[in-house]
Amino acid sequence: MSSIFNASSNSTVLLFAGSTVLAFLLALLLTPAVGAIARRFGLMDVPGGRRQHPEPIPRIGGLGIAAAFGLTILSFWLIDRFNGHPFLIPEEVRTSRFTLTAIAAILGLAVGLLDDALDLRARWQMLGYLLISGVIVAAGIRIGFINDPRGDGLIDLAPPLAVGFTVFWIVGMNNALNFIDGLDGLAAGVAGIAALALGATALLPTVNEPFVAWMNFTLAGAIFGFLVFNFHPAKMFLGTTGVAFVGTMLAVLSIFGTAKVAAALLVLGVPIIDTFYVIIRRMLTGQAPFAPDRGHFHHKLLDVGLSHRQAVLLIYAITLGLGALAFISSGRAQIYSFVGFIVIFGVAVLALAQRSAKASELDPNLYPDRAE
Repeated sequence: MSSIFNASSNSTVLLFAGSTVLAFLLALLLTPAVGAIARRFGLMDVPGGRRQHPEPIPRIGGLGIAAAFGLTILSFWLIDRFNGHPFLIPEEVRTSRFTLTAIAAILGLAVGLLDDALDLRARWQMLGYLLISGVIVAAGIRIGFINDPRGDGLIDLAPPLAVGFTVFWIVGMNNALNFIDGLDGLAAGVAGIAALALGATALLPTVNEPFVAWMNFTLAGAIFGFLVFNFHPAKMFLGTTGVAFVGTMLAVLSIFGTAKVAAALLVLGVPIIDTFYVIIRRMLTGQAPFAPDRGHFHHKLLDVGLSHRQAVLLIYAITLGLGALAFISSGRAQIYSFVGFIVIFGVAVLALAQRSAKASELDPNLYPDRAE
């Protein structure tokens, strides 16, 4: 691929655009239906405690994303299947990884739905994420190499390290999205921006992964269709259904091909680094690592006076900037940028903590947010 566009045929570009738009429209249509299903079976997020929304809200909105994504991919695949030869899906996009992607998607969706239905404790959520990781690794999806920070080459990982790193990556991605899912539209919007950025990165000449680009663009379309109902004030929550599905998909798609884990680390820097700092702080203060509190970056933004929407839009802007940086930089530069962002983020969190020291003593009901 010599450039982003001339490397792909016109049919490939049409596939990307058509699939993204179709996923968006399907999410617009299916998300209200998911809400009706949630009301019918009592899968609602009920106000009380840290949940400050005024009325019960459907908590399985992520099912709308999964259905829109799955139906879009299935539609294109079926048309080509019945046509007998590549028609909507160009040859360069075809790959045996369809099956592996479907396995990952179904696993994430199943674990998320189970948690939303039974309201599992954190340890059982973690067990579900480990199960997802184990099956995905057994299916052959592994991080076999990483970018060498000393140069533009790659470092091969021994099989035990590859398995361990892959499990850590998938579990960590899911937990990072779960941790940031504390304000309306935050986790979904960040994930949608990340999917777009990773899709664009997959089309770079050095990556050349049109299949990964197609999956990411379709996922982004479905997420943004759902976001219409999830942005503040939310009519639908992402739920663990959405977190586990989207988190698993982003983790798996970043592993495929040239394992652009460094790009995903940078694009998703806010939730990943926020999760790291929060877990360290909780452990140092004797709290359970996954116990909910108001110590997240988005909570600090609320405490210093930003409105709900302003806090979310600011994190969107940061994610867009990180996505642009990942797109224009190499693997080594992405790693260095991520390390630099860790430092900048830490300084920002400390500054916000000082400014919000007095505000944190106020009634937490002044800052509407949901449990993680």
